[in-house]
Amino acid sequence: MNTGFEFWDYFIFISYAALIMGVGLWVSREKKGHQKNAEDYFLASKSLPWWAIGTSLIAANISAEQFIGMSGSGFALGLAIASYEWMAALTLLIVGKYFLPIFINKGLYTIPEFVEQRFSTNLKSILAIFWIALYVFVNLTSVLYLGSLALETIMGIPMVYGVLGLALFAAAYSLYGGLKAVAWTDVIQVVFLVLGGFFTAYLALDMVSGGEGFVAGLKTVYEAAPDRFTMILDKSNPEYKNLPGIGVLVGGMWVANLYYWGFNQYIIQRTLAAKSLKEAQKGILLAAFLKLLIPLIVVIPGIAAYVMVNDPAIMARLGEAGLINIPQEGYADRAYPWLLQFLPTGLKGVAFAALAAAIVSSLASMLNSTSTIFTMDIYKQYFNKNAGDKATVNVGRISAGVALAIACIMAPLLGGIDQAFQFIQEYTGVVSPGILAIFLLGLFWKKTTNKAAIVGALASIPIAMYFKVAPKGWSSSPVFVDVPFLDQMGYTAILTMIIIAIVSLAEKKGRDDEKGIPLSKGLFKTSPTFNIGAFAVMVILVALYAIFWK
Repeated sequence: MNTGFEFWDYFIFISYAALIMGVGLWVSREKKGHQKNAEDYFLASKSLPWWAIGTSLIAANISAEQFIGMSGSGFALGLAIASYEWMAALTLLIVGKYFLPIFINKGLYTIPEFVEQRFSTNLKSILAIFWIALYVFVNLTSVLYLGSLALETIMGIPMVYGVLGLALFAAAYSLYGGLKAVAWTDVIQVVFLVLGGFFTAYLALDMVSGGEGFVAGLKTVYEAAPDRFTMILDKSNPEYKNLPGIGVLVGGMWVANLYYWGFNQYIIQRTLAAKSLKEAQKGILLAAFLKLLIPLIVVIPGIAAYVMVNDPAIMARLGEAGLINIPQEGYADRAYPWLLQFLPTGLKGVAFAALAAAIVSSLASMLNSTSTIFTMDIYKQYFNKNAGDKATVNVGRISAGVALAIACIMAPLLGGIDQAFQFIQEYTGVVSPGILAIFLLGLFWKKTTNKAAIVGALASIPIAMYFKVAPKGWSSSPVFVDVPFLDQMGYTAILTMIIIAIVSLAEKKGRDDEKGIPLSKGLFKTSPTFNIGAFAVMVILVALYAIFWK
């Protein structure tokens, strides 16, 4: 297969890989006479500054599921998919103001550790197993699959080799260096990620406009496909089931975002490693501003690809190259890799490095967090309570390696999935509403009991599955209802909260639980910098939704 890659593309990509490996191993080195301990490995010695936290949050979040999956959704349904990114900016502000003060005050290593402090070891173990299974079988697996799909589409590398190559690249520095290696390399990864994304977006829009540039391309795309720039979908839209209109803003997307940004180990772990609470909050603010930009580099290229493949004049200009792996209905996730082949020499290497950066940084983050949860919440709890630093760090490395091996075996089995971003959201949505319900009530309602939280966790799965079976052919039955999966998540979270509240009140007769968290007014006080930045983010969000509402 002719990949179009030339010397400078290979040179740039290899230089990027060498830089990441070099920096990762350099920051991971053990100082003379200092044995790497658990805090060094899992929390980067609690030394991360705000800019490292903000960039690392974005690098951990933006992966193949955004570059490939969200561009695919941009191709299939348009800008409406950007709600995941723009609503995430607002969610980050809530997490920074209301969740982080409690987590950092408790000196946590892991999110399950909070569950143990607030509820019990049994519930901690249940949720730890939930998370490990989710990271290995959904997150790690899907990122490896989408990444190798990109390698196969762009360079003709067979999927099996792509999976192994990406896995080994991520493992090479993250298994040895822990969170410090992951976080500091993420700073570099984000530079490649943003630059490569903007180059691809610019090229796509320039091609659509016939060489008249970025702004002209945006105008051309908007005029050619105005239906792709509607943020709030109508019920008549075939994609309404994925993004159910106004329910996106006031419904289940809050469940997805609050769970992901507030209680997801591989995201929140960066903030737990901050020098201080203020530093963590400034990092969160930086990430919120960056989230506002992400749709420009991952969704707009997908919409541009849709316009290109439906314009005979553009396709004629592209010639035979335009027909190779062309995105179409049922194969929307080909959109971003398809665009990369048209980049000029040199920039193609930068864009490919950006895609690799997104994939590898997320893999490294997920591996580090999977090993953190297994080591701190399973191994130290049930296998070796007195494990020293050396044993703890070694088990962390081994468990990350095992998780990666399982994901490598599973990844090729995902072949044929269209709009993988939606697949990831949907299957994460089976467990996230119950977990969110437990955390929100555990944090902010002192009457929540351990027994109620366990009942809620176990009940949330059958509730979620009740909603999930309707689209499989049961919706004609009066017993089942067929609603969009984001609405399913919202209903599941609400019903789980009601169950937890009922069991708590019945058990304690309305009294506060002894492990309830005392919340003082001063706990949620934030700096003027955070407040001004948060206001700016909200003003920008209101403007964006006002412009693209219909």
